[in-house]
Amino acid sequence: MKAQKEDHSMKVQKQSRAMKVWVVSLGVLLFIGGIAGCSTEKAAVSAPYTSMVGPAGPQGPAGPVGAQGPVGATGSPGAGVVGATGEKGLTGPTGIQGAAGARGPAGDVAVGSTGVTGPAGPAGAQGARGYTGEQGASVVGSTGSIGQTGPQGPQGVTGDTGAKGPTMVGPTGSAGPTGSAGAQGAVGDTGARGVTMAGVAGSTGLRGDAGQQGPIGATGTQGRAGVVDRWISYRTFWFDYNTVNLRSSDNGQVSEIAEYMKQNPSLKLGIDGSIPSGSNLSNQDLSDRRVSTVYNALINAGVPYSRIEKGVFGDAQLARDRRVEVLLRTSN
Repeated sequence: MKAQKEDHSMKVQKQSRAMKVWVVSLGVLLFIGGIAGCSTEKAAVSAPYTSMVGPAGPQGPAGPVGAQGPVGATGSPGAGVVGATGEKGLTGPTGIQGAAGARGPAGDVAVGSTGVTGPAGPAGAQGARGYTGEQGASVVGSTGSIGQTGPQGPQGVTGDTGAKGPTMVGPTGSAGPTGSAGAQGAVGDTGARGVTMAGVAGSTGLRGDAGQQGPIGATGTQGRAGVVDRWISYRTFWFDYNTVNLRSSDNGQVSEIAEYMKQNPSLKLGIDGSIPSGSNLSNQDLSDRRVSTVYNALINAGVPYSRIEKGVFGDAQLARDRRVEVLLRTSN
């Protein structure tokens, strides 16, 4: 391998020297030709061509081989070309399925008898019951608007109302601690169950004739109407944003209030259009105009003006914008 490299190197050096000699000879010829052309055209035409290059000298020894250069980078792999898939051959016919074998007989299932239940252990002593905590305060939200009431049916006969005595329920006392439970005795073995046989049910007897209905007693005198000693919320009117007109769905509510006041002459109405504290004057003026709208609607429905009051009667914490509340209480 080393000898081959040396032969190759010597050949390269010989070729390089021959090329240099040829280039030098060509340069000398061009130089001489230029000088001859400068003298006279006649001399250039008539002078015979004489080569100034002598015979080639002997080949000198080859120089040492230079260091081998780095190996170049490997080129990218070529793209492979896959031919198209050939057509799939036909599938052979499916063979005939053999006959299924006979199913063997089902095995017998044997269930053993239930073992005897062991005695129950004694119950542990029950711990003392803790005291009931105080009930937290609750806040009732605002009442939503009530839909239109349907026509009222005929009122039945009112029975006698007994006089209601004063009631006062004291607070519930704390529950005492529960005593410890005694130890539970051992449970005895369950006896064998006897044979039972229900008898045949007898036939149902005939139903007797219904007796005549007795006469209806006379209606007693109606008792005194109850007293509502404080303002209670009865109905609510909601208004659309920045308007003072009643909604069409509230017309039936006005008629319902007027009919109820006709049936209960001992009651009077309070109209409250309170708004949350801190609201501006424009909202208060709008609320007063809405109160007047409800007031005029009730007057037109037949409620006497002497039985209607305007003011602040409801809970101030439940005041809301765009709401007018109607309340009830007994007349003084």
